[in-house]
Amino acid sequence: MKYIFTLYIALLLTLSVPNQVRADSVEKIGIHVLNPEEFSDAKRILFPNQVSTSEEAWHYMTVPLTLADLDSQARWQQLFTQAKQERIIPIVRLATRFENGSWQRPNRKEITSLLDFLSTLEWPTAEKRIIVFNEVNHAKEWGGEVDPSSYARDFIFASNWAHAVDKSFIVLPAAMDLAAGNTRDTREAFSYLSALSEYDPEIFSYADAWNSHSYPNPGFVASPTRTGKDSLRGFESELAFLRQKTDKHFPVYITETGWRDTKATGRWLTSYYQYALQHIWSKPEVVAVTPFIYKGAPGPFAEFSFVSADDKPTTQLLALQAALENVAREQRLLSSVQ
Repeated sequence: MKYIFTLYIALLLTLSVPNQVRADSVEKIGIHVLNPEEFSDAKRILFPNQVSTSEEAWHYMTVPLTLADLDSQARWQQLFTQAKQERIIPIVRLATRFENGSWQRPNRKEITSLLDFLSTLEWPTAEKRIIVFNEVNHAKEWGGEVDPSSYARDFIFASNWAHAVDKSFIVLPAAMDLAAGNTRDTREAFSYLSALSEYDPEIFSYADAWNSHSYPNPGFVASPTRTGKDSLRGFESELAFLRQKTDKHFPVYITETGWRDTKATGRWLTSYYQYALQHIWSKPEVVAVTPFIYKGAPGPFAEFSFVSADDKPTTQLLALQAALENVAREQRLLSSVQ
């Protein structure tokens, strides 16, 4: 039964594969972690129903790389080597340092240092997926300012540098906070994206794939059947916008998504995840989905966390695992009828 479960989920959720990996052995569903030390435990705890080391599927994991990590090349290489053995595909998000209430805007030396660091590593896969910073339509993510022009310049520079040092890099832009409005400290996502296009009409050509934070808003508690830019289907609104700006086709990486576990959502989480698996994340343009976050407790992300502060399964984890099992069971029933 474990073999049937793993095979079906791999077939359902597969699209993009690393070099020399069977096309049926990559699952879309992964997880967002806070550091690469969590790779191994996250895979073991979230996806225990693997048949063997030689047959288990690959899983995507989004992880930040900060300037503070640049002195830890040996550590990162060891963890990437282990990730290859455990069939983990990293999606590395560039980050700077948090100072004075915001993530600092990088200078060009810092951008090149981050990219050069990543180019020296032997990655688990031939393709090296990177994200050029995070939710820059928030001032706190860009040096205390909402400044599309400066991000546009830095994104173009980062993309050009990455492709120059290693053509294997797959460059993704910073995801937008799709629920943000026009305030002193935020800018509405499509207004921000329009400003990027006004700075350089070709800016989206510097992206190899699209990065989306498609959350179930408002409040991270909405039904998955809800539509619109601030829903689980937010990436569809982004793709519609991009089609007006470029003829380029973008595979989508949903590197953050998920519900808060509250009194209102807790009992519905399994059905919410199941609906998302069957009707949203299964869309062919979606390459990977890494819900936020593996271990967010204790702290402000505890309601999103898949394990508790003492590494026990939370409602989030049990709900996702139950949803995956339900999807597999339904398929087996359909196959038996056919």
